[in-house]
Amino acid sequence: MHISDGVLPISIAIGCGVASLAVAAWSAKQTASEDLPKVAVVTASFFVSSLIHVPLGPTSVHLLIPGLVGVLLGRSAFLSIIIGVLLQSLLFSFGGLTALGANALMMGVPALLCGLLFNRLRGTTHKQNLLIGALAGGGGTLLAASILALLLVSGGEDFVGVMKLALLSHLPVFVVEALVSGFTVSFLFRVKPELLEQRLGALSQG
Repeated sequence: MHISDGVLPISIAIGCGVASLAVAAWSAKQTASEDLPKVAVVTASFFVSSLIHVPLGPTSVHLLIPGLVGVLLGRSAFLSIIIGVLLQSLLFSFGGLTALGANALMMGVPALLCGLLFNRLRGTTHKQNLLIGALAGGGGTLLAASILALLLVSGGEDFVGVMKLALLSHLPVFVVEALVSGFTVSFLFRVKPELLEQRLGALSQG
């Protein structure tokens, strides 16, 4: 789920670029120095998860995990996403540099929203957190796909067909992301709950 160069109108690409830089600066400011190792590990996971692409017509599908990134990093999630998207573009040409802002917003905004959702609804048992983690994981993919659809539509009628195919092709990804995120959050809650607590503490600060 990467938008390439030349797809978006110049005004949309520039607007997304400016907005993503502003949100990234805010996210970096919210990130404490002691949280940087955690941010690095989660960014690496996000980077690797997006490398395995399954071609499907003019588009392709792959794991996105914006919801899980949001659950683990809270306000630092956007910083992680934009770094991962930048590296994917520079090293593997996944998405274009002119569309970097759009790609960062497409996955970074859902990450922030899903982190907030998990913060509000988190439970006290591993089963509760499995369900809430699954909701955040699946919700992140759904939000990212919805933003992708809006951005593609802005590119003109030529991209409407691609938008519809992209939405349909990510339905199974929605299920997989929900399962992966749910079981990951449940596992961490049982064996390393402080990883979630650090994220929650950062998100709860004013």
